[in-house]
Amino acid sequence: MAAICYHCGKGTMYGRTHTHHRGVAGGRWKKRAPKVNRVFKANLQPIAIIEAGEKIRVRLCTKCLKRVRKDMSEGKKPFVKLAYVQTTPTKLQESKNQKPTSPNV
Repeated sequence: MAAICYHCGKGTMYGRTHTHHRGVAGGRWKKRAPKVNRVFKANLQPIAIIEAGEKIRVRLCTKCLKRVRKDMSEGKKPFVKLAYVQTTPTKLQESKNQKPTSPNV
């Protein structure tokens, strides 16, 4: 499985790090700030989705995953349907579900 998001295509990118340090006393740099090549990897999460009635495992970046979970919680139709959605009840939902307790006298 490639390290690419299933939906948006985000993947590995290449760039450079650049340290910013001052020169020595006297105003001239004895050694210029070094630039080193590095790799930026996307934050991909393995997720099971339902597509065409079949359950498949894909990798989604966290931005796409957040969009899918938000669409599903709001009742909108997301671009993919997750096979398993982990939801945590908020404090407001918990307070609605609890029955009022009467003090024992």
